[in-house]
Amino acid sequence: MTPNVPDIPMDSTTADLLLLVLGVMGIMLALTLLGEFLRSRQTAGEQSPILDTYITRVQSWWAIVILVGLALISGQVGVIILFLFASFSALREFLTLTTKAQADHMSLALGFFAVLPLQYVFVWMDWAELFTLFIPVYAFLLLPIVSALRGDTDRFLIRIAETQWGLMIAVYCLSHVPALITVEIAGYEGRTTLLIAFLVLVVQFGDLLEYFFGRRIGKTKVAPKLSPKTREGMICGVISAMLIGGLLSWITPFGVFGAMVIAGIISLVGMLGNIVFAAIKRDRGVKDWSHLIPGQGGFVDQLDSVIFAAPVFYHLTVLVWT
Repeated sequence: MTPNVPDIPMDSTTADLLLLVLGVMGIMLALTLLGEFLRSRQTAGEQSPILDTYITRVQSWWAIVILVGLALISGQVGVIILFLFASFSALREFLTLTTKAQADHMSLALGFFAVLPLQYVFVWMDWAELFTLFIPVYAFLLLPIVSALRGDTDRFLIRIAETQWGLMIAVYCLSHVPALITVEIAGYEGRTTLLIAFLVLVVQFGDLLEYFFGRRIGKTKVAPKLSPKTREGMICGVISAMLIGGLLSWITPFGVFGAMVIAGIISLVGMLGNIVFAAIKRDRGVKDWSHLIPGQGGFVDQLDSVIFAAPVFYHLTVLVWT
């Protein structure tokens, strides 16, 4: 069976993607100059952890914009390769911090070299029914069987649950980003690549503005023992994401109002997902998932909000607009 790859009018879609990438780079340049301006106003020897974190986040955003931009312009294959690599790296980061035994080696190998690539093959083949069920049903049933047959019952439930949770967030949830390309919406044929740009921009900019407003005007912490996020910062971040969604409505089939609503939903889900990941890191006793990106953590640290928002965005789009 050949993959269901839509006929993409490269002239129109690519032109819109290039325009979007250039516009985002302009915003990133402005944010970078703002950070450098604020740094220049500091007195000699003064340290500002908030400003330093803001600048490092902007720097990480440059890498995300360039990588995602190149993948989107290259089309479906480029997007799938990028997120397959991101899933592999995120799964490795997650499982490095989990409880494992020798009896789990086979199930881990299957997770990395069978379940993960098959999930992306199903996305590429546009087998929506299979890619939405493969991990939460079949992989969740298979991997415990493989470990159980090895006979090691010490902390068995914890070991299996951590492996399943890693596959769920690092592979299943993240694979919903390239799956957006396969969504068929009347009157929007050949432009679904732009939905990925919408998702990433809304969620990541919402996070960045939530951080900025939370440090400036935030007072009431949402989860004081886990995260510095505040109600005021989250409210401002969601509102900002909705405004960004409205401004980006021209690349979506949602209309201005629909784009604002869905942007608010996925931004909020992404922020709550960030708190969940903070709880996991606190439980594991680590600050970052890895040290892949100096001073900024790893793939999971950069994609935690997108991981939670992606399946919600995908299913809302499928249920409401297809």
